[in-house]
Amino acid sequence: MATIYDFEAIDADGRAVPLDRYAGRVLLIVNTASQCGFTPQYAGLETLHRDLQRSGLVVLGFPCNQFGKQEPGDAGEIATFCSAVYGVTFRVMAKIEVNGARASPLFSWLKSEAPGLLGSKAIKWNFTKFLVDRNGRVRARFAPMTQPEALRGPIETLL
Repeated sequence: MATIYDFEAIDADGRAVPLDRYAGRVLLIVNTASQCGFTPQYAGLETLHRDLQRSGLVVLGFPCNQFGKQEPGDAGEIATFCSAVYGVTFRVMAKIEVNGARASPLFSWLKSEAPGLLGSKAIKWNFTKFLVDRNGRVRARFAPMTQPEALRGPIETLL
């Protein structure tokens, strides 16, 4: 059975990041966008990161331009925006696709492990969140409208 540690992602600098480097940590994986109505959630994600990273939380943001073309920038522009506007210090990865034929294998797996409402697999919008336990198993999927602060309890349970 696959775990998140069987995958790798590409960081904003174009380097491969094997996700097994986060073995034993709790992961919060989010598809993000800089020009979305949910973009202010970056602040809440950063708060979770700062408050819980010492306890073992890793937040990973994956920019995606598939929803309303709300992430048009390149990796450098995205990183600058996240840092300058929201003070983001958690890891922001390279822009990916989360649905369709060119979907990231990681997100294809996340969606199969934690389907959405009524069993739907597709991600409906930016800021869908996946919570992964210390063993690399997906424990929950949260809708875009779910504020990061509402995830503190479920995250702390896994920490």
